[in-house]
Amino acid sequence: MPAKNPRINVVLEKPLYREVQLLAQNEGVSMSTKVRDLLREVLETHEDVYLAKIAERRESSWKEPMGLSHEETWS
Repeated sequence: MPAKNPRINVVLEKPLYREVQLLAQNEGVSMSTKVRDLLREVLETHEDVYLAKIAERRESSWKEPMGLSHEETWS
């Protein structure tokens, strides 16, 4: 029966493999699940950093007269 989700093969160095193995054992999950969860966390962090850089660029070019007051925005 074909797998429901796409799969990927990854080659890890022994120390990294052991770390993932320990984390998975401590949480009572499979190594595959632990790697998926770790990858998800890293991608979220990567996205946060990217969006923060965009916000910093926008903030540096901000000019007060361009903005709307609270009242102008919500009325």
